[in-house]
Amino acid sequence: MSYDKKAETTFTVAAWDESVVEDIDGTGNERNGTYYPDRGITRATVRYHYTGDIEGEGVVHYLMTYKAGEAPVVALERFTGSIGGAEGTCVFLHRGAHDEMDVSDTVEVVEGMGTGALETLRGEARIELGGHSDSGYGFVLDYSV
Repeated sequence: MSYDKKAETTFTVAAWDESVVEDIDGTGNERNGTYYPDRGITRATVRYHYTGDIEGEGVVHYLMTYKAGEAPVVALERFTGSIGGAEGTCVFLHRGAHDEMDVSDTVEVVEGMGTGALETLRGEARIELGGHSDSGYGFVLDYSV
């Protein structure tokens, strides 16, 4: 698809709450008070704070798999704030994968789910993260309203 605008942003993790849905082998480890299965499925509710051309907050509901190597992740995120100065809400669909250090994610605007000035929002982004960052993570949303 073709879009006529770009929004550059940085997001930080404001809150993360993850719990096991399925633990396939009954083995895993605990980090920072959360148990992660070696093989299994978890559910996480995460709050992101966005600054830059995208300003606001997103609440993401992840379903994450854990296994050796690359493991798939899917999520829906409700964003509230502004994109390129246009205020409202929208929903992002996340489809990605993670391993012990890296995350790759394709983000797509779910058309027809926006409100306010984001009601007609269309767009997509690609996110590649390498390890943990306390200062946040950047990405660029290609979009049209």
